[in-house]
Amino acid sequence: MLLALAMGIASAQDAKRGQYLAKLGGCAVCHTEDKMGAVPFAGGRALKTPFGTFYAPNITPHPQSGLGRWTESDFIQAMRFGKRSDGAHYFPAFPYPSFTKIGDKDLRDLWSYLKSLAPSPRTSQPHALKFPFGVRALVAGWKWLYFKPGPFVSDPKQSAQVNLGAYIVQAFGHCGECHTPRNSLGGPRQDRFLAGGKGLDGKDIPNLTPANLKKWSDSDLKEVLTTGLTPDGDMVATSMAEVVENTTSQLSATDLDAVIAYLRALAPVADEKK
Repeated sequence: MLLALAMGIASAQDAKRGQYLAKLGGCAVCHTEDKMGAVPFAGGRALKTPFGTFYAPNITPHPQSGLGRWTESDFIQAMRFGKRSDGAHYFPAFPYPSFTKIGDKDLRDLWSYLKSLAPSPRTSQPHALKFPFGVRALVAGWKWLYFKPGPFVSDPKQSAQVNLGAYIVQAFGHCGECHTPRNSLGGPRQDRFLAGGKGLDGKDIPNLTPANLKKWSDSDLKEVLTTGLTPDGDMVATSMAEVVENTTSQLSATDLDAVIAYLRALAPVADEKK
């Protein structure tokens, strides 16, 4: 009885921590349909790309429509290696190239939170991809070129604060998925990591390295990341506004300071000439 009670308390604590980690990862943004009254985490959000349209799946614990039949090992395999429980590859629209860096304890806590959600019967939509981009077997080649699985490794040359910020930005925040330009195959151009450019939708993505952010003070950056208001009185774009509302504005003071410290520590990369 005492052991069962202790396990129950630990599970509840893990799920509560996992809720915060889900905010770090922006899980609700991608996995909630973009319409009024949509059920959080029940999937349906469309991601339009040059390769076609991806639809985020239902990640509630519904046994048929969601993750209800998954094990913790299935979840870790998906996040760490980008593979389904049957061994098939996930398309990298699911940002496992970033999520692979999440530590085991954090993955387990995140899984505990997802299991605590109310199950939704909403059926996940199939992707609408152009040929041959919908052929999952081809993802193995993409992974060979661009995917390196494994948890985050701290840089001994950097402070604990900068390493914490690096972990948040590179792993949970998966900021590089949008703020790092890509080549024609959708592979990230690592020589321009976080340096912005043209997004997959053709819109300009801001440069997050000091080459651009040096114009803003730390208080400016905190204002942008907590309210979306820029120093010139403008508001961040719609997609970033969702990130601010659901993720960066929810960060603890310690985590927010760490993110800014990490961005300041990056090597400056100048904007590409248009």
